Amino acid sequence: MKKLLLPVFVLSWLMFSCQEDETEQQPNILFIMTDDHTQQAIHAYEKGLLDSVYFPNMDRLVKEGAIFKNSFVTNSICAPSRAVLLTGKYSHLNGKVDNVGPFDWDQRIYPKLLQEAGYETALIGKIHLGGKPQGYNFSMTLPGQGSYYNPEFIKNGEEEVKFEGHCEALIPQFVVDWIENDWDRSKPFAINYHTKAPHRDWMPEEKYLSYLEDKEFDFPDNFFDDYEGRGTAAREQEMEIVDNMYWGWDMKFEANPFTGEPSRLAAPFARMTEEQMAAWNEVYGPANEKFLKEFAPGDERITEVPDREGLAKFMFHRYLRDYLKVVKSVDDGIGEVLDYLEEQGILDNTVVVYTSDQGFYLGEHGWYDKRFMYEPSLSTPLMVRYPKEIEPGTVVDEMVLNLDHAPTILDYAGLEKPNDMQGESWRSIAAGKDIPWRDAIYYHYYEYPGPHNVKRHYGVRTDRYKLIHFYHDIDEWEMYDLENDPDEMNSIYDDPEYAEVQEMLHSRLEELREQYGDSDALNQQFIDRSLSRN
Repeated sequence: MKKLLLPVFVLSWLMFSCQEDETEQQPNILFIMTDDHTQQAIHAYEKGLLDSVYFPNMDRLVKEGAIFKNSFVTNSICAPSRAVLLTGKYSHLNGKVDNVGPFDWDQRIYPKLLQEAGYETALIGKIHLGGKPQGYNFSMTLPGQGSYYNPEFIKNGEEEVKFEGHCEALIPQFVVDWIENDWDRSKPFAINYHTKAPHRDWMPEEKYLSYLEDKEFDFPDNFFDDYEGRGTAAREQEMEIVDNMYWGWDMKFEANPFTGEPSRLAAPFARMTEEQMAAWNEVYGPANEKFLKEFAPGDERITEVPDREGLAKFMFHRYLRDYLKVVKSVDDGIGEVLDYLEEQGILDNTVVVYTSDQGFYLGEHGWYDKRFMYEPSLSTPLMVRYPKEIEPGTVVDEMVLNLDHAPTILDYAGLEKPNDMQGESWRSIAAGKDIPWRDAIYYHYYEYPGPHNVKRHYGVRTDRYKLIHFYHDIDEWEMYDLENDPDEMNSIYDDPEYAEVQEMLHSRLEELREQYGDSDALNQQFIDRSLSRN
């Protein structure tokens, strides 16, 4: 028997050693996704609007890792973007084309593959896909859009628990608590850390109610856009700050100051404690009273505003300040989690990815919201920190998509992507390697008729040009030269000077539609399904 002890011991030691080495080779993965955050709200993107507003922890990721300057989404709307993230497949193949239809959790998603490979997985924050999350050892998720103040969370898809506080302070606490108390440290972790902010209705945390209240911002150059250079879709949208925002939800008034009608305000404010409400009123009360005296004096209500530019300035600043206030809380949360990982000595063995589910308008074209294939909503932030491979201060210019995140995460975990995943891993280009890469991206938006009245459309974007087809109840094409017209103010479709470019874009568009399995027949199926729901 004694002769057998040494070989058994050695074999056991080798197995343990190999397992330990394998764990060392598999990094932890922290995937941070915000909601409706946009490149214009991150100083490092140098978009110009917010040059003097810094978010130190986002800047830290850029300084210590890579920033992707050409990061895009395949369908600029919340739930479909998250479905693309999980599946690595376009909306028409994963089945989640809009915010209304269900998501099929039974399909193959990257967290399930990580679990099978020995990762411990957690989903914390917003997912907005309905159903019970699959592929996670632990989940603590907001129901639907969730609430900023005193929110409910659903634990492991079953138990609903209400917490007092602000969701952007709670979510990073849940992340740290799970790592500290529940993570099996013999395995690598993969966490989806998803914030609610800066999604509408932009309810700032108490400590940031006064943040930026004295800060003045310039209008974007095209804030007062008349949409003359584009087609029907741009003119008929319903996402203008001045004409389409709610006086309650968005502007934080109890009633419409011009009609006196009660506003959509009660639901978010009714969640507050007396102390929270008092803190809120101390900041917003005087500002609202000042507005009423200037724009709606006396008892008479008016329907026409003489100083429309003054009204626009107030609404633009109320929106932008509240948006940035909740981003400030997001940045705090990122710092809290990064600092904890550093204290634990595991930050440098963790791939940290920061992105958003899509971009957003901060007054460009006079708009808020997303949906269009125009640059502010097509683009989305992407920063990555992993010092074992990525040099500090790396700038990536290649065009990447949210479609690529699932294959990339699997790549970092040492796993092959399944054949049905349509994205490509950007791991090598983040590491500075020169590899063959795409020369164009494909986009498709479906949710019409629907909120904000943005027409269905699909299109192609290259490094310089963009071609968009609006379809269903219209049949219109738009084309842009992003080098000469970066704000997309004037469509050049059918301009004779661009005839060859137009032909090339049409050809490239058809190639991409065939490559990704999209078609007019599928479009009609989704239209029929949408109409049947209505």
